[in-house]
Amino acid sequence: MNKYIAELIGTFWLVFGGCGSAVLAAAFPELGIGFAGVALAFGLTVLTGAYALGHISGGHFNPAVSIGLWAGGRFDAKDLVPYIVAQVIGAVLAAWILYLIASGQAGFAGTGGFASNGFGDLSPGKYSMVSALIIEVVLTAMFLIVIMGATDKRAPAGFAPIAIGLALTLIHLISIPVTNTSVNPARSTGVAFFAETAALGQLWLFWVAPIIGAVIGALIYKGVAKEE
Repeated sequence: MNKYIAELIGTFWLVFGGCGSAVLAAAFPELGIGFAGVALAFGLTVLTGAYALGHISGGHFNPAVSIGLWAGGRFDAKDLVPYIVAQVIGAVLAAWILYLIASGQAGFAGTGGFASNGFGDLSPGKYSMVSALIIEVVLTAMFLIVIMGATDKRAPAGFAPIAIGLALTLIHLISIPVTNTSVNPARSTGVAFFAETAALGQLWLFWVAPIIGAVIGALIYKGVAKEE
């Protein structure tokens, strides 16, 4: 049970820190942190969460990562559903608390997009569904390659969270304008419930694309890293 609680806490931290920076700080008058700040915030949540909780649960904090690691032979299938349930609960809980905080601002006029993911009219740059699908698949595949490589027994010990956190920062720097960056179905689900847009109607893509990408990335790494 401890590892499931750790996944809930870690995913809570990722959504609260990453989406919280987008909702509360990205466009704050005169002192907004912008896209780069939000990207860094997501990376820092994973880096700190992995160091704090990775030794308990592996520090997935993402259903696509759990499924990818299973596809790559690094994770037991019996833990898949409990991990995913814990991750989604953590994400929804974080989004709910963010909503309570955001709604306490004077003159609160609604949540708007609430850091949700989307394509077409819901894309920050108005990118198409095909663009969203491609970038989410490619970036999640690369994320799994980084994760599996950084945690390989042949990799330098103790540095995996740094590589993984920086990878997630880079992923956000690339794709915030396209989809507001998911690569994480739990993160997408949590905030979609509170967005005042059609985010829930587009949520399917942010489950399908990251999972496909994660499996592809895991299988690529497994093939490339095979010892001769």
